[in-house]
Amino acid sequence: MNRPAAPATATPVPDPVDWALAERVAIRVARRTTRPPVSRQPDDAQMDVLVAQAEELVGAHTGLHPPTRAHARVVSREDWIRANIASFRRLLGPVWERWSENREVAAATVASGSIGPKVAATQMGALLGWMSSRVLGQYDVLVAGDPGDGDGAIDDAVYLVGPNLAALEEKFAFGPDQFRLWVALHEVTHRAQFRGVPWMREHYLGLLDQALVIADPDPSRLWAAIRSAATDREGSRAALRDGGAMAMLAGPEQRAALQQIAGLMSLLEGHGDVTMDRAGAHLLPDAPRFSHVLRTRRANAAPLTRIVQRLIGLEAKLDQYRAGEAFIAAVESAAGPAVIDRCWEAPAHLPTLDEVRRPDTWLERMGEPGRAAAS
Repeated sequence: MNRPAAPATATPVPDPVDWALAERVAIRVARRTTRPPVSRQPDDAQMDVLVAQAEELVGAHTGLHPPTRAHARVVSREDWIRANIASFRRLLGPVWERWSENREVAAATVASGSIGPKVAATQMGALLGWMSSRVLGQYDVLVAGDPGDGDGAIDDAVYLVGPNLAALEEKFAFGPDQFRLWVALHEVTHRAQFRGVPWMREHYLGLLDQALVIADPDPSRLWAAIRSAATDREGSRAALRDGGAMAMLAGPEQRAALQQIAGLMSLLEGHGDVTMDRAGAHLLPDAPRFSHVLRTRRANAAPLTRIVQRLIGLEAKLDQYRAGEAFIAAVESAAGPAVIDRCWEAPAHLPTLDEVRRPDTWLERMGEPGRAAAS
């Protein structure tokens, strides 16, 4: 008896990135950098003590208290790479599924074979490998994921890149206990922002989803962006400053979402730096030196490094530190330190990117006195 023919199935569309290759390239790049001896690196138990201390200091300074206790995870550069690749896959997976439903895009992708994914993997791997040698610590709501996800992410951990901490301590003769607590303060502050403000995590993920869902999958957008960059150099520079290459490729709606994300991240990064310097000031007499060295390190990046930072949006992140700190300083000068807490009351109270750059307009919208001084 003949069985009926199986229905024809569409040719599966490959991932836009060969993730396994990206990991191999990133690890290869990371291993080219100098590593301090393992004996100088912290371990989980040491950092757990410092992270718990940092959490108490941050809670007392900010009033933000996550429902669960923070814990530390000391990771290698390879661990950091794998966690961030897991994050990218989780973030981009739904977007790629939607794009693959577009027959024109799917056909172009299939026709390109494995070249596109391999090129993308090589580029992503090179960038992640380079970044893995510079990151000191991270609390990223995307990398952390939800506890129990089981997809390679580090569950809700404040984590520190052991070899990078030890390398800076050795190079600048930093006292390890003070320096590690200082770095932990910044990452614990970010955890307090996302876990101690009940609505913050979902709001942030919602903005990211909005920016990606409305992304246009038409490949011709890339060429349009390139032409625009050639004819509107000032506009292209502004887009790169605010969001990296992604902002250059964005349409009007997507760019509006990216602007909201940029405003939020400016606030969170600036608040993280301010809290880092203040919360443990009485315990960290060397904190001004740590701050000076890291800010100089950011500002004095080599020309090639600055180009890479600009393209991947890292330069925008560095601008966020500066803009966020300036916003907080202006708000405190005009209306007092407690007013910044209005940001945690509701999503509508968050400053826009324009308001971060002009704090007086945020104070006016909040109805706070003394707004004329914040300019």
